[in-house]
Amino acid sequence: MPLRSVPGQASVATPAEGGKLFAASAARNLAPLLEVVRQHAPEAGCVLEIASGTGQHVTGYARALPALQWQPSDIDAARRASIDAHVAEAGLENVAQAVALDAALPGWGAESGPFEMILLANLLHLISADEARTVLREASQALAPGGRMILYGPFSRDGKLVSAGDRSFHAALTDHDPEIGYKDVAQVMTWAAEAGLLMAEPIEMPASNLCLVLSA
Repeated sequence: MPLRSVPGQASVATPAEGGKLFAASAARNLAPLLEVVRQHAPEAGCVLEIASGTGQHVTGYARALPALQWQPSDIDAARRASIDAHVAEAGLENVAQAVALDAALPGWGAESGPFEMILLANLLHLISADEARTVLREASQALAPGGRMILYGPFSRDGKLVSAGDRSFHAALTDHDPEIGYKDVAQVMTWAAEAGLLMAEPIEMPASNLCLVLSA
């Protein structure tokens, strides 16, 4: 996918010492996300995180689940540097160096993995519908048999946005770029099925967000 421009409130990270970036939203949602990851993570194996951002999430996951091997990725070089800096500061040996991955381009799924789990947080609303379908299709190819993918973020439900904040944010996104914006849970379920993935009941998360758990 192109490195899309998004409204400022959609991707906020501030510089910190040692080359790290810090996002307050990542700090807030790490704990509830980790709880979901714990429930669905394999006992061993390799986990790919798509669009790892600042690196706060993967660092927290890897510290809490040391039996797993973690592969962070991001399209942006500055964020890959931040990921590596967070991991180095934490002294984690179960996290590989962040790799450049454009997950909305076709082809990477057959060349990657297999991964027992793939994680993706706060990206689908920032890319187009066609790009989101590609992400799911490629992730399905990269998953090991029986592997799982966890999608986290804001979604519409039966075509409706559930809060005033969601309505405002979605409007800002679509005003900025008509191709992006909230994806509907039912539509994601259809795309997942087309990719050979089965979606479980959505998990309610803080701030009207959802976790969608897909199984290969």
